[in-house]
Amino acid sequence: MGPRRRNNEKPKDLKKSLKILFSYLKPFYIFLIIATMLALVGSIFSIIGPDKIKEITNLIVSGLATTINMSKIKSIVFFLITIYSIGAICMYMENYIMAIVTNRFSKKLRSEISIKINKLPLKYFDNTSYGDILSRVTNDVDTMSQTVNQSVGTLVSSLTLLLGSIFMMFYTNYILAFVTIGASLFGFIFMFIILMKSQKYFVEFQEELGNLNGQIEETYSGHNIVRSYNAIDDEIKEFDNINQRMFNSAFKSHFLSELMHPFMGFIGNFSYVLVCVVGASLAINGTITFGVIIAFIIYARLFSQPLSQLAQVATSFQSAGAAAERVFEFLDEKEMEEEKDKYYLSPSEVKGKIEFKNVKFGYDEKTIIKNFSSVAHPGDKIAIVGPTGAGKTTIVNLLMKFYNINSGDILIDGVSIKDLTRENIHDLFIMVLQDTWIFEGSVKENISYNKKNIRFEEIKEICKRIGLDHTIKSLNKGYDTILSDIDNLSAGEKQLLTIARGMIKNSPFLILDEATSSVDTRTEELVSKAMDKLCEGRTSFIIAHRLSTIKNADLILVLNEGNIVEQGTHEELILKNGFYAKLYNSQFEKIS
Repeated sequence: MGPRRRNNEKPKDLKKSLKILFSYLKPFYIFLIIATMLALVGSIFSIIGPDKIKEITNLIVSGLATTINMSKIKSIVFFLITIYSIGAICMYMENYIMAIVTNRFSKKLRSEISIKINKLPLKYFDNTSYGDILSRVTNDVDTMSQTVNQSVGTLVSSLTLLLGSIFMMFYTNYILAFVTIGASLFGFIFMFIILMKSQKYFVEFQEELGNLNGQIEETYSGHNIVRSYNAIDDEIKEFDNINQRMFNSAFKSHFLSELMHPFMGFIGNFSYVLVCVVGASLAINGTITFGVIIAFIIYARLFSQPLSQLAQVATSFQSAGAAAERVFEFLDEKEMEEEKDKYYLSPSEVKGKIEFKNVKFGYDEKTIIKNFSSVAHPGDKIAIVGPTGAGKTTIVNLLMKFYNINSGDILIDGVSIKDLTRENIHDLFIMVLQDTWIFEGSVKENISYNKKNIRFEEIKEICKRIGLDHTIKSLNKGYDTILSDIDNLSAGEKQLLTIARGMIKNSPFLILDEATSSVDTRTEELVSKAMDKLCEGRTSFIIAHRLSTIKNADLILVLNEGNIVEQGTHEELILKNGFYAKLYNSQFEKIS
């Protein structure tokens, strides 16, 4: 499967990514404000507590010499129980509200990604692995939502505790306040240095996670090919390389960020020691009471605790910033051009004429279709043949408006596809591709995909017409049998099912893109008969490598290097003994 492309290196702006992240939270600002106020109230009550504990301590110490005022102590204890209980309730409500906000935020973001996927051009998916896209939808969005859930409330309560404890420390004793804050300044400096160093590793981790998902998706979707080519060791080696890069970035990012916790713990413990030593000296001199020292020890804990929490929040925001970079990069991808519905062609009223006028198209600087002109009349069966890379599938992609032509025009019943929306064009076509798509659902649901109000009798009648009814009846639950893409249906049976799906759609145009290339000769005959019935009354375009399957085509277009080099019926082209005749005869030479 070859080496995977790695994302181009470009500067990451954490501040910009987080700004966009919080802009997506605007619809939930009222909930965030409520949660913030609850966290604020809970934190304020936590700050008030130590001052009351100081009063209890002073009452007990002074009462040791005389009598302890138990009624006063009881009233203070009751007050503490009350405010701590209210604080706990506020914190619970804050967590509950944040859980609602984050889940709605994730739902909104995933919905936008889902809408975005359907607006992106086919070119984007040609250049991006599905695993990387899935990683952005799942892992990156989860990382962002977890950060919002765990960090917003923590940020508010931590800042409140930090500022509140600073105020109360200075209110209680400015000397001990300077001692505690001075010891913690080293923690702040260390924290900012770590943040600056570790951010790039968080970005690398998220990118390598996307690369890993892409490698896994590619390897296991083509697992049979990997095994048959004995490429398991190569794929394992590639996996190990990506996994090692992911390990390195994860180790560096988490190691650096986790350094903050023991260091901040050391700063907190060191401040306790300084408070005890300096406080004891002041108490001996009679400057402060013993209760002030107890209160300051609690304040020192309240001061160091939010520092550790802020360090954790900073780490979470780094991960969220890296994830947001990838998600918003995806949401900022260039979309297909907005279309104005100038005309609408009803599938039931379309006559079936398609005309290509001097169509030119190329990917980037490489021209694929140079000057394609042809006319398909209503009911015609048009076969498009040619060597690999001649532009056969590209013609179909242009006709379905998956890509926009560079110059020239394509007309459907005289109306330019430039004046029709993609949705309108897709309604006019049935597509049966080489790769059959079976989703997890019943046989009935697979056949009637995206078609409502289809009677079961219609489905059964169509299956009888193409010879699929007997196969379905042999399944354990008949038409109600649940299928998935890994079911034990043969390639021919899956292809017949997609043909039945096309007959249910009942559109005026049909595209068959290598529809029999993956089945054996015997099954090909059965599928071909079903396709002939599907072609009845429709203008059909058939792309085929097996030229024996298109002998009865009304017109065969022979493409080579983006141009029509020959056209005519099978007999006419054989008599010319030109490019088509060589292609046709070469197939039988290989067989013989």
